[in-house]
Amino acid sequence: MSATTNPPVVVGVDGSAQSLTAVRWAAEYAAHHRSPLQLIHALGVPTDFGPGMAGPIFDIESWRRAGHNLLATATDTARTAAVPIATIEIFPVLADAAPVPVLRDRAADARLLVVGTHGHGAFGRILLGSVSTALARHANGPVAVIPETERDIWQGPVVVGVDGSPCSAQAVAMAFEEAGQRGTELIAVHTWSEFYRYESRAEMQTEAEALLAESLAGYVEKYPDVPVTRLVTEDRPARRLLQAATSAQLIVLGSHGRGGFPGMTLGSVPNAVLHRAGCPVIVVRPA
Repeated sequence: MSATTNPPVVVGVDGSAQSLTAVRWAAEYAAHHRSPLQLIHALGVPTDFGPGMAGPIFDIESWRRAGHNLLATATDTARTAAVPIATIEIFPVLADAAPVPVLRDRAADARLLVVGTHGHGAFGRILLGSVSTALARHANGPVAVIPETERDIWQGPVVVGVDGSPCSAQAVAMAFEEAGQRGTELIAVHTWSEFYRYESRAEMQTEAEALLAESLAGYVEKYPDVPVTRLVTEDRPARRLLQAATSAQLIVLGSHGRGGFPGMTLGSVPNAVLHRAGCPVIVVRPA
């Protein structure tokens, strides 16, 4: 491993088309941030059943050879994607353990953990696989979920969901950084609802606009070259975020909002957005 203090970008590799899309995105992201890239392929097979215990017979060496071949292909893919931006260090890692615990643990020291979606279901709806779902819920750091798409996912604005919560504040910080680094517009989305509220709609709109302004305060001055569009409206959060992100290159969300609680793994809004977004989504977890 390099002696650099820049934390790595970690990406899961399983040989699927979705996985290679995630590898390309992760390599470009790592190159933009001058971070090393770790390619993780987890076999998820038992290596020891213990004394007197019997289990299924695995040709583990064959699995490892196949894993090394997958990592070699992923390394070539990553290097090709990164070279036009910057030369980065790439570290392929083959692990015997299952994907979720391996990637979850690696995420603790990473700049970003990157995984692909599982694929598409009926009506073109993106489906999250068990690994990407589990990591979005439980990883010890920010997680990017990358859909397989024919769109150029490095073009368009960055969209961030804002609700005034601590997780949202971290999402705003990352969204500004990403928009500034990519040289693109930031769309900040905040929604409100009249349910169980007794103010007028005009009062609620004014209050929501003030909350959004407070949440963005300081970042507008820190990133003067980032154009900011503020969307404040009465709507369901996930629906408005997805509408705003129709042509976006990235959505950034906190893992849970003001309705969350300590230990909560993933809120309803990021969960809904992850299942339907047509661009990469980064879920930011509490520090």
